[in-house]
Amino acid sequence: MKIDPSSSDDLSVQIAQAIKDAIIGGQLIVDERLPSEAELADHFQVSRPTVREALKRLAAQSLIRTQRGATGGAFVNRLSFEDAYPQQVTTSTLLLSMNAVSFDTACEARYALERACAPLSAQRRTADHLATMRAEMFRQSQPGLTDEAFCASDVAFHRALVDGAGNPVLSYQLAGAVEAMQPLMNMITFTARDRARIVDLHGRIADAIESGDGTAASEGLSDLEKETRKLASDVFAARAAAVST
Repeated sequence: MKIDPSSSDDLSVQIAQAIKDAIIGGQLIVDERLPSEAELADHFQVSRPTVREALKRLAAQSLIRTQRGATGGAFVNRLSFEDAYPQQVTTSTLLLSMNAVSFDTACEARYALERACAPLSAQRRTADHLATMRAEMFRQSQPGLTDEAFCASDVAFHRALVDGAGNPVLSYQLAGAVEAMQPLMNMITFTARDRARIVDLHGRIADAIESGDGTAASEGLSDLEKETRKLASDVFAARAAAVST
C-alpha cells in the first residue's frame, strides 16, 4: 500500500484509497485485522491522527468495522448489498436533480428496469414479498393516509416486487430507480392521481406475481407507466396554463 506525499490530495484520503484498493484487490480479506494505527502511521510515514481520519472514512463506507478490547482493532467488513442501498439512492437522487433529468427520461428508465424484474419476481417471489405488496395495497386504500405516507407505501410496494426477483444485484441496481426516481415522480403526480386507480393497477400486478404470470405483471407495469405519464402530462399542462394566465 502506497501514497504519494508530494500529491496535493489529502493524505488521509490517499491512505483510505490505498486501503480500499487493497481490499478490492484481495490483499486484505474479509474479517482480516488491519495493522494498528501506529503501524499504519509508520508504514505511510504520517501522523496517527491522519491514519485515524482515513479509518473514519473507510468506516463511513462500511468497508471496515472497529472492535474494542485486547483482541480489537479495525477489521475488513463484509459489505452487503443492503448496506450499499443508501449510497446508491443518494447518488441517483443527486444525479437526477443536478442534471435536470426529464420526467419522461426518469419514467422510461424506471419502468424498463422494473419490467425486467417482473418475470423473475413472478417465479421467485416469497410469501413475504407478496404479503408486503398486499399490505401496502391495503395501506394505500385507507382514506386518511397522507400524500407522504401514500408515496412511501408506493415505494415499499415496488421495492417488494423488485426484491421478489431474488437477485441481489438487480435489487441494488434498482434501489436508485425505485427509491430515488419514484419519489421524485410521485412529487409531481400526487396531486392529480386517483388513488383507487393506482391501487387497482397494483392489484393487477400483485395478482400476476402471485399466479406466476410474468407477462401479465409486465403488462400491468406498462399500464401503470401509461397512467403515470398521463398524470404528469396533466400536471405540466395545468402548470403551463396557470403561468400563461
